[in-house]
Amino acid sequence: MIAVRWYLRFGLSYRDVEELLAERGVEVDHVTVYRWVQRFTPLLAEAARPCRHAVGQRWLVDETYVKVAGWWRYLYRAIDQFGQVIDVVVSPDVTRKQPTSSSSGQSVRPESGRLRSSPTEHRPIRWSSMAYCQRPGTRTDRYANNAVEADHGRLKARLRPMRGLKQDHSARVVIAGHAFVQNLRRGHYELAVEAPVNRRLAVAFDELAVAI
Repeated sequence: MIAVRWYLRFGLSYRDVEELLAERGVEVDHVTVYRWVQRFTPLLAEAARPCRHAVGQRWLVDETYVKVAGWWRYLYRAIDQFGQVIDVVVSPDVTRKQPTSSSSGQSVRPESGRLRSSPTEHRPIRWSSMAYCQRPGTRTDRYANNAVEADHGRLKARLRPMRGLKQDHSARVVIAGHAFVQNLRRGHYELAVEAPVNRRLAVAFDELAVAI
């Protein structure tokens, strides 16, 4: 759990985690760390699902790009007005995947949504089941999505130390895991509620380790 938490939280490579564990007397290969992250990240997110806060009624959706095995992939991310990451989708093309259940576990239709005014950004909105690009509350003004764009930056900062994502599946796990950790740190789960903010993630992982 420590290895998975370190990798998802900090800008570390698998070899960095291997070295840090060695300092604690745990001899493990970096490939094993990779397998732990791929294996346990979805289990941790699933175990935490019943403790997740309700998704807000105002959503911000934006797209960015990540490179996987030398190829650019669309990365769509949606957050609510409280900064909770609702869903992330990695796709080789414009996607119509529905974000209302995969990350949040709740079928929620927002009262309003915001997206950038670029025509290419209108298509990914069909990725959501409520198709709120056709709803009266949808906004496309220039600076409406500053919050989600800033959130992109945190993800890019996490991906930067890595030597690149090699497979679509592993990319999805790492990117979804980063969103999960960000939500935990921001207090969007009923986990580690009594712990100090700087200890919230560690305590939450200890609680989830028992659950899985």
